Amino acid sequence: MIKSAPDEMTELFTSCGGQLWRSLLAASAGRHDIADDITAEAFSQYLKHRETVRDPLAYMFRVAYRLLAKELAREKRQVLRSPDRAQSARTESVLSPTLTEALLGISVEQRFAVVLHYFLDYTVSEVASLTGSSVPAVKVRLHRARKQLREALPDREVHDV
Repeated sequence: MIKSAPDEMTELFTSCGGQLWRSLLAASAGRHDIADDITAEAFSQYLKHRETVRDPLAYMFRVAYRLLAKELAREKRQVLRSPDRAQSARTESVLSPTLTEALLGISVEQRFAVVLHYFLDYTVSEVASLTGSSVPAVKVRLHRARKQLREALPDREVHDV
């Protein structure tokens, strides 16, 4: 029996919507607005293309990853034009100011890899699949992110992360 679109979307949202949202929240350095919008858009894109998608979870993570990178690049361009916007983005974060600054100090690719691997417990090969990257690229991102986070965070917060 073929599932209807609402049944399929409900099941998919129940099984992986929270993971996707939490990963976007962390990768956006604690921005609820971005996590909400991009999660909704990833599900919307999946709904439009679901007949051609083989792995819904990987598809939605890739869509979300691209949208997040695009949104953060757009915000960065705005910050260059209006420095007040940078402070506004930092105050919108639900994370501690120290952790927010540390996460903003690493690339979006590194943040996404860290969140998927260390917070959502995906293997390196699963992270590669979800982000559309190679395994060696994910390993490099994780290595560089760990190094930068170690330098940016006090010992107490590194162990709490």
